[in-house]
Amino acid sequence: MRLHIIARGKIGRSPEAELVNRYLKRIQWPIKHSELPDRGGELPVSDSPCKTVILDEKGEQMGSMELARLLEKWQDEGARETRFLIGAADGFNDVDRDSADKLIAFGKVTWPHLMARAMLAEQLFRATSIIANHPYHREG
Repeated sequence: MRLHIIARGKIGRSPEAELVNRYLKRIQWPIKHSELPDRGGELPVSDSPCKTVILDEKGEQMGSMELARLLEKWQDEGARETRFLIGAADGFNDVDRDSADKLIAFGKVTWPHLMARAMLAEQLFRATSIIANHPYHREG
């Protein structure tokens, strides 16, 4: 299953971009990273069955093991792609939230979207490592 991060805003050549790239290079699954302008722009069209996860302050706070099991479940059910959407400063509206398969939050605090992108990249590496029984993740 391909993992696809779709984020609003340009990350450029920032320290956050280096961190995102460091983790994306470690992921053994197919991975794609797309950027949209802060406003406007259309989501890339998916050519296969996909799931959509929105990073949102109203989302569920999931542990790394829970995220790994969710990705594994969707993969087993035949999803060919899971999209992770990161919004601009104003986040998502209720229509966007309602259309998602899952809403997740990285805690109760608000994170800048560049930091959220880096944290998501690390969590995707961690989740795929858990699924592969790699020792990167240490539970407990």
